[in-house]
Amino acid sequence: MQDYWCYWHGEKAYSGVGLHVSKSFAADCPTCTHPEFNFENRIASVELKDALGDLTIASVYVPNGGKDYAAKLRFLEALDAWAESFQKTGRRLVICGDLNVAIEDIDVHPKERKAKSIGQQADERALMTRILSRGLVDVQRQMYPGKDDVFTWWPPWREMRKRNIGWRIDYIFASTALAATAKSCPVLADVGTSDHAPVMATFE
Repeated sequence: MQDYWCYWHGEKAYSGVGLHVSKSFAADCPTCTHPEFNFENRIASVELKDALGDLTIASVYVPNGGKDYAAKLRFLEALDAWAESFQKTGRRLVICGDLNVAIEDIDVHPKERKAKSIGQQADERALMTRILSRGLVDVQRQMYPGKDDVFTWWPPWREMRKRNIGWRIDYIFASTALAATAKSCPVLADVGTSDHAPVMATFE
C-alpha cells in the first residue's frame, strides 16, 4: 500500500492480522511486535509517538471458539492481563479488530440473540467487560450509545447484510484520553466483500 508502512502477520491458514501505518504519521518504519500470548498469529502491535507521547496500537483476531472454546477464553484472559499492564503504567493503548464477542444484547439483532451461542455467552462477555475496565473505551458504543442496529458481521453474509441482521463483534477500544478525542466511528457497511465490514475511528 503506497504511503503506508505495512506489516502482515499470518500463514496459509484461517488466522492472521495486519497493521498499516501512514508514513505521514511515522517517518521511519515502525517495529511491530507480538505479546507472549500470540496464539495462531492473532495479535500484532506497534509503538508510535505523537504529541502526547507513546501510543501502542494492536491488531487482534480473537479465536472464534467454535472448535476450542477454552482456547478462546485463555486468549481473552491474556488480552485482559496485557491491557491491565498498560493501565498500571499509564501507557495509551488501542485494541482493534475482530474480537468475536458481542458484548451486550444490543450488539446482536433480536433474531440472532441466543444466550448459549458462542460469542454471546456470559463468561466471554464478562471477559470483554473486564478488558474494557482497564482504562479502555468502546469507541463506537461511545459514539452511538443506544443505537441497536450497528453490526459488523452478518451470517450468512450476503442476504443478512442486505437486511442488516447481524452481530457487532469488531471493535476499536481506546484508552480513555484518546477516546475522548474521537470524532466518528462508523461501520463501513457498504465496503468489502466478506461477512465482516470495517470499522473506522477518526480522532482529533
